[in-house]
Amino acid sequence: MRKVTAEEAVKVIKSGDRVFIHSIAAAPYLLIDSMIGRAPELEEIEIVQIHTEGKAKYATPEYAGTFRTHAMFVGSNLRKAVAEGYADYIPVFLSEVPSLFRRRILPLNVAMIQVSPPDKHGYCSLGIAVDVSVAAAQTADFVIAQINPNMPRTHGDGLIHIKDIDYGVDVDVPIPELGGSVLSPIEITIGKHCAELIDDGATLQMGIGAIPDAVLNALTNHRNLGVHTEMFADGLTDLVEKGVINGINKKVHPGKIVSSFVMGSKRVYQFVDDNPQVLLLDVAYVNDTAVIRRNPKVTAINSAIEVDLTGQVCADSIGPYQYSGVGGQMDFMRGASLSEGGRPIIALPSTTRKGISRISSFLKEGAGVVTTRAHVHFIVTEYGIARLYGKSLRQRAKAMINIAHPNHREQLEREAHERFKKLYR
Repeated sequence: MRKVTAEEAVKVIKSGDRVFIHSIAAAPYLLIDSMIGRAPELEEIEIVQIHTEGKAKYATPEYAGTFRTHAMFVGSNLRKAVAEGYADYIPVFLSEVPSLFRRRILPLNVAMIQVSPPDKHGYCSLGIAVDVSVAAAQTADFVIAQINPNMPRTHGDGLIHIKDIDYGVDVDVPIPELGGSVLSPIEITIGKHCAELIDDGATLQMGIGAIPDAVLNALTNHRNLGVHTEMFADGLTDLVEKGVINGINKKVHPGKIVSSFVMGSKRVYQFVDDNPQVLLLDVAYVNDTAVIRRNPKVTAINSAIEVDLTGQVCADSIGPYQYSGVGGQMDFMRGASLSEGGRPIIALPSTTRKGISRISSFLKEGAGVVTTRAHVHFIVTEYGIARLYGKSLRQRAKAMINIAHPNHREQLEREAHERFKKLYR
């Protein structure tokens, strides 16, 4: 590894290259800014990434002739660019993104990553974002790394030796943080309903945000829970400290918290730093259905933008407007359903903030189905639990109407009767 300035490091990027940017809160902004600084002398650079925190200046009209972003997950910093045609979305299960790199379907010329300083053996850590980034670092022609003492050093698959880094750039900048959620009464109620479906000894998967936080807050009286999840934030640390999460019943990595990336406050970054209880692993493994199902009572709790009366789940778009991505929802919904005693759950408020029902007779035109009705077992809103597994379309419609907001039930009943006829027979 050669120590250079950021401006020198990005000189390895040439016109026509495909460049990977490290994920989530690990995005190396000094390298990104230096790459953007070379825009006048570059053209047709393809940026490949999943979600990144912070601004994505390279995906603005100003740089449309230089950079083109292909994202496997669309975060808030790319939604406008995708909607206006300055960036593109690649629909793919998160578990399959590493194979796009390893099988050379999307061969990478350059990987820009952020790592911890090397240890005495010469190993740096990809820190809080191993996910698809380990595959990118292993397969790219050139690896340039932003070396940051603030990056937590994590156990698992994220170690990379300095001999495998072409150029290193020293920085000392804070890692972006995500503040905790202020829970609404609706979210608290949804959390309690979800907690009713979680048995002692279950293995949990859940994401980041208000509803996952509400679920975790409702689990303080549970016992012997485990964690095998795509991502996690601060809420898990409380349950670990209280002894609720210990992982003793897990079959895969018993006693360990398994994830592929972490996003939260400084507290959770300190929790994972050099913590042998936490394993951050390649998402191709973490999200592998065959691995997930081996754990007992896998309870996967995911959210949605909209669900129709038959159980079709739209979680990545608002009509044709791309809002996020497929991510790992289907990986864990299927893995949970195949786990002994497992429970795949979709949890969402019954309405939007504007009072529009999120339970609909038909998904909006252009909406993407992330999880099919054949995969859904439980839908949860603040009005209760709809148990859909093994139910007919008519039975599902009735169950879904029962957990819709009261203001919308009459309209949904009329539409369901028109669609299914004799709804209540």
